[in-house]
Amino acid sequence: VQLQASGGGLVQPGGSLRLSCKASGINFNIVNMSWYRQAPGKQRELVASITAGGSATYDDSVKGRFTISRDNRKRTAYLQMNSLKPEDTAVYYCNTFYRVGYWGRGTLVTVSS
Repeated sequence: VQLQASGGGLVQPGGSLRLSCKASGINFNIVNMSWYRQAPGKQRELVASITAGGSATYDDSVKGRFTISRDNRKRTAYLQMNSLKPEDTAVYYCNTFYRVGYWGRGTLVTVSS
């Protein structure tokens, strides 16, 4: 199983980014997908999850600003991030679980002016 995350970068406060996580080696249609993030000096935290059926949940800190989605034909999960704040700066990881947990390599998001 491989999860390849992309889409990070440097953005100004108030800007937007879309992260992508392409999965391979797993039946994407039946697994939940999640995005986590880890800021410098902090623990990794769950940002958003989407079930195989498309139901989404969010951490309170990103509700109304971030949207998680998935395209089963492309085997890809997305995280649309709007109204970004400096405190959103972190390495973002995609994750799935099928018997065991799998992590992508991570993509760095830096929100700074």
